[in-house]
Amino acid sequence: MFLVILTYKKPLEEIEQYLSDHISFLDKYYKKKKFIFSGRQNPRTGGVILVRSNNRDEIMQIVKEDPFNVHDLADYKMIHFTPTKYDPLFGVFVE
Repeated sequence: MFLVILTYKKPLEEIEQYLSDHISFLDKYYKKKKFIFSGRQNPRTGGVILVRSNNRDEIMQIVKEDPFNVHDLADYKMIHFTPTKYDPLFGVFVE
C-alpha cells in the first residue's frame, strides 16, 4: 500500500477552482478499487490518499492524472508500507 500525502503549493482559492475535477479523479480510482480513503489535512494544507497498490510506478502514473498535479497546485509524497497489524475490519483492504 501507499500513503500519498499532498501538500498545496498555491492558495486555497486556486485549489478550489479545480476541486470538482480532483473529486472526479478520486471517484475514478475508487471505482477501480485503488483508493481506500482520502481526505483533507487539518489545517487545510493538503490531503491524504491511501492507495491499494505496491507498485510505485503505478502510483506515479495515477498521480500524474490528478488535476492538482496537472495544474502544479500540489507536491506529492508517496510512502510505501506494509500493514502488519490492523483492525479486523480493515483486513478486506490488505492484499
